[in-house]
Amino acid sequence: MHVLFVAPHFPANQRQFVKALAAAGARVTGIGEPAPEHLDSDLRSSMVGYEQVRSVCDVQALFETVRRIQKRGWVDRLESTVEAHVLAAAEVREATKIPGLSLEQATLCRDKPLMKAFLRKAGISTAASTGADTFDEARAFAKEVGFPLILKPRAAAGAEGTRKVGSFEELDAGLRAFGLADGRSVALEEYIEGHEGFYDTLTVGGEVVYDFASHYYPNVLEAMRTRWIAPIIAVTNRIDHAPGYRELRSMGHQVISAMKLGTTATHMEWFFGAKGLKFSEIGARPPGVRTWDLYCAANGIDLYREWANAIVHGRVSAPLSREFSAGLVALRPDRDGRITHYDGAEAIQRRFGQWIIDAHLPNPGTPTQPVEAGYHANAWIRMRHPDYDTLRAMLEEVGRTLKVYAR
Repeated sequence: MHVLFVAPHFPANQRQFVKALAAAGARVTGIGEPAPEHLDSDLRSSMVGYEQVRSVCDVQALFETVRRIQKRGWVDRLESTVEAHVLAAAEVREATKIPGLSLEQATLCRDKPLMKAFLRKAGISTAASTGADTFDEARAFAKEVGFPLILKPRAAAGAEGTRKVGSFEELDAGLRAFGLADGRSVALEEYIEGHEGFYDTLTVGGEVVYDFASHYYPNVLEAMRTRWIAPIIAVTNRIDHAPGYRELRSMGHQVISAMKLGTTATHMEWFFGAKGLKFSEIGARPPGVRTWDLYCAANGIDLYREWANAIVHGRVSAPLSREFSAGLVALRPDRDGRITHYDGAEAIQRRFGQWIIDAHLPNPGTPTQPVEAGYHANAWIRMRHPDYDTLRAMLEEVGRTLKVYAR
């Protein structure tokens, strides 16, 4: 099988998909923006070819590159695993008759109002939502639904660009900031009070072969706006037997069926609160911040290799152990600037060393990244434990104890 893989160089874990495809027996040709000589020998050794393109999001440039490769030989798959690349890859896939995620499916995954309207018609419970091209459309939705509302780009990933608005004044300010007056379109959603998490799957031919349930503490919008919080992502190992997950799994399977997804990774966000379980959004790609690494550590599998087995062979080979829960705690510097030192790292190592998967503590002198840059922006620690409640307590203790200082 010959697989074209978009952006094999970045983010850093992209190479794991490439190496997994090669290990599964695929011939891999990479398509990326750096010049070939800027790729390291380890990555190059996993590919039979590499094509440079000015931008992997430039549909015409990507199309021309794929057609050039096709003229040299048969192409079986065109794969992308980064949210920003999904739509361009789908357009090219459709234009070049390569199997995989269709343009319609990719558009539904990227355009939040279209996605929610489609899934509501399929009987899946979501927050009220709409797309707005004018101030009047946005205000009409606010009058109908009431405040607070969530305002975000139509094709955002996660909490990117998302803001909560509580009045018409805040709504108008947000619309201006989003460039609505300049012809841009925005997504508006009913604000849902409740706990937030995500449900991820690997599907083969439309059937879920692996699934994982994860939780945010606190919810993403608060976590991405508040410096003093050490936010947590925690993957549960109770999904098979705790009754509360039956409804979540059923909803996830309904979404996959309604969208007729075939062989792909999926990432679905959800809320649960006074209004019950609500679907938030889906991406036809793996989750961000290397969450698959947590799934591997929790279940004793190489999920990257199993994804490759699904692509190349149409099956997976390893069962999920569900032996551990696993999680990530993000550690924010006390201010923007450059990291000066850490307090509490030795205490955490002494107390929890056996449960630490890995850690990223940038060296003193490293420039800090803003809070809204995400869970991997600065320092972080990943851990696992057989008991979910114990895991969560350990992650919270790390957040209270290990401090990052900057100047």
